[in-house]
Amino acid sequence: MNLCVIPARGGSKRIPKKNIKLFCGKPLIAYSIETAKKSGLFDKVIVSTDDKEIAKVAKEYGAEVQMRPEHLADDYAGSDEVFEYVISQNPGFEYACMIYATAPFLRVEYLKEGYEKLKNSNACASFSATTFEYPIQRAFKIVNGRCEMFDKSQFYKRSQDLEEAYHDAGQFYWKKIGCKSDDVFFGKDTIPIVIPRYLVQDIDTMEDFIRAENMYRTVYGDKEISFEGFSVKIYYGDFDTHEAIVKKLRDIKKVLLTLDNSEEFFNIKIQKMYKYKNKKLFSRPKYIQLPNPKIPKKYRLIKDIVESIQYLDENNIQESVIRDYINKFEDLLREIKGNK
Repeated sequence: MNLCVIPARGGSKRIPKKNIKLFCGKPLIAYSIETAKKSGLFDKVIVSTDDKEIAKVAKEYGAEVQMRPEHLADDYAGSDEVFEYVISQNPGFEYACMIYATAPFLRVEYLKEGYEKLKNSNACASFSATTFEYPIQRAFKIVNGRCEMFDKSQFYKRSQDLEEAYHDAGQFYWKKIGCKSDDVFFGKDTIPIVIPRYLVQDIDTMEDFIRAENMYRTVYGDKEISFEGFSVKIYYGDFDTHEAIVKKLRDIKKVLLTLDNSEEFFNIKIQKMYKYKNKKLFSRPKYIQLPNPKIPKKYRLIKDIVESIQYLDENNIQESVIRDYINKFEDLLREIKGNK
């Protein structure tokens, strides 16, 4: 049995109400809760907080809430202490995972990788890590307004000859309950799960928050590609958000292409927008399901147009890949245009 703990204190100073501040239209903590639930890894998802507002939002997004005691609610209480406290209050679990409330880039596949590697090893923990973007061997400090390298011997080495270094990505921390280690957390008993840098951003200041929103929109946001006189809108998300999207589309020549990556299928909906004289919108959808290449062929339900299509790599969504998709649907798009 697995337990998920999301610590979310209410007393953020640098970003007031940070954990429930709207991030790309949704409370920041909602992303962590939704990813935890979507993963299917947890028997219980608990938000530990001292704040009634956070508790309300957490419940709205499907988490259980446990109010923490006063000694774990001040500025000096560490997340590790909170994690251990919640574990102690919820006995019977074999594994526990702490997910930060400020982890909108967290993806299910890395969460699962952390669990599987920990479960199948003699390690005590696993966590999200990423690479430093610049060689740490070339780091320097400033003394009296001048530079002073930490290690001058590294200055003349080529960057490709310097060993790559990693740091905590601040997203999730798996723990094998009852496993004891005599080493520090970043030591021999811990497995790092390496995440690409474009999916990592600390959110401690407003500058961080703005940067993270811009990064999120770049990775997951809407994209638009011109094709055959159409403006092709590509939106990443669930089909449940369709009505909200419809309200934003006011151009009669817009086609909405929604890609929703599930475990079994890439669900594709091509949506042609029409407009009445009274300016009311209605739509006529076309649906296509492309089987995920990771699923065995015997489970594939749709056989046409599959073999020639480049599958979307959910770990590295690139515009060039999206263009390949659209090129494969030329006939369908022309048909939609012909039915205008």
